[in-house]
Amino acid sequence: MTVLAAGCSGFGHSTASPPDTGSTLVRTWVDAGHDGVLAPGPGEPLLSRTDLASRSKLVRPLATFAQVTDAHVTDEESPARVEMLDRLGPPFTSAFRPQEALSPFVLAAIVQSVDQVHPQAVFETGDLIDNAQQNEMTQATTILNGGRVDPDSGAPGYAGVQVETNADPLIYRPAVDAPRYPRLLAEAELPFNSPGLNAPWYPLPGNHDLEVQGNVPATTATNAVAVGSQKLLTVDRSTLTAGRGATLDQRLVNRLLAHGLPGESESVPADPSRRELSPSEAVAALRAASGHGGSGPLMDDVVDLGPSLRALLLDTTSRRAGASGVLRRSQVAWLRTQLAAAGGRWLLVFSSTPLTETAGGDGARTLLAGDAHVLAAIAGDVHRNSITPVRTSAGGYWAITTSSLADYPQQARAFRAWSTASGGVALETWMLDADPGSRLATVSRRLAWLDFQGGRPNGWPGTPSDRNAILFR
Repeated sequence: MTVLAAGCSGFGHSTASPPDTGSTLVRTWVDAGHDGVLAPGPGEPLLSRTDLASRSKLVRPLATFAQVTDAHVTDEESPARVEMLDRLGPPFTSAFRPQEALSPFVLAAIVQSVDQVHPQAVFETGDLIDNAQQNEMTQATTILNGGRVDPDSGAPGYAGVQVETNADPLIYRPAVDAPRYPRLLAEAELPFNSPGLNAPWYPLPGNHDLEVQGNVPATTATNAVAVGSQKLLTVDRSTLTAGRGATLDQRLVNRLLAHGLPGESESVPADPSRRELSPSEAVAALRAASGHGGSGPLMDDVVDLGPSLRALLLDTTSRRAGASGVLRRSQVAWLRTQLAAAGGRWLLVFSSTPLTETAGGDGARTLLAGDAHVLAAIAGDVHRNSITPVRTSAGGYWAITTSSLADYPQQARAFRAWSTASGGVALETWMLDADPGSRLATVSRRLAWLDFQGGRPNGWPGTPSDRNAILFR
């Protein structure tokens, strides 16, 4: 268990806008001309949500904290990437993003915005990296802890599918396609310094942290591709036929790779730092970098945010093939014990995946519904902003999800908990954009806005009431 100092290092009352440059209370980004160009727009105010309790005066701050989720820091030059699968349609989606080379810079710029809030803790709720590779983990954790980050892999300079000579119409090439950024890929491979978070961070693993492409744990065959010198460009029809309808697991992947890459390939610079991590290795790396994350095979944890507020962390990521979340019976029993041990503290429950979309999650939801001190259940994974009241006989709680840094709107979420004059509690929450001083993060936001598979067409920014709100309880 971790115990943090109580109180709020930020602001004395809820109506003051935080001075952080990434705060959406101060500024948002809008496409006023409907031409794909984002420009600064007015801030979004905090909306009072009284679905679970009446509005009451905020009298004492309990804690300030933040959530960063689904950063998907990506080695976009890796031969283990399978961008060509996007053309097959669902379920093969987002294997390529036009902004993916900029993922380290987005995370670093979000760190700058989060630091301006002066949180007591930052909860990282999964998919910190994209393809379970060692070099991705090194980059991402260095960004969070602070230090020199080298986003390049293989030979010096960019060597990936976005080169201007690639004739594949699926792929955005920034040097020649609109919107044009001729030197973008060269800039994306240059080392940079990250300031690091000014607060402790508490990780939960996601499927992309533990599994290749977020789907299967690494095998000898998949690792050979990742560290090797051949990249698959097209997939043989016979391979697609063999895989159609089959269960995606390690045995299927090994069978498809038994005779080498199943399709046309090209030579690329090899890099041993692209080694794929096993689930246990990824968990160990997250614990070593953060200094937190519980013990044993799962990363369930307890964090006290002062004497009146406690966070419970549930690791709902499967160690087997598949992207779906799972909550084990042992974890439901652990949660029951922790709820009983919390006493009169208000409770936050963080999970890698929303409990409503997690196998075995019903048991946890039943426990939360019966506890009058549960304030919110907060998750990542789904890449969208949402705030939903969950009404129960014990008073209810707020179910909250937060957008990814990989897809539009590329936001993190800040929180401040307050005691209220009525004896209840309120949770302020507002979205954080990447620090606007980062040019590459700004370009990434625009490309994410234009991505036809991304957050804009899917409605992932949510409504205003899913973003900046005061949640009374």
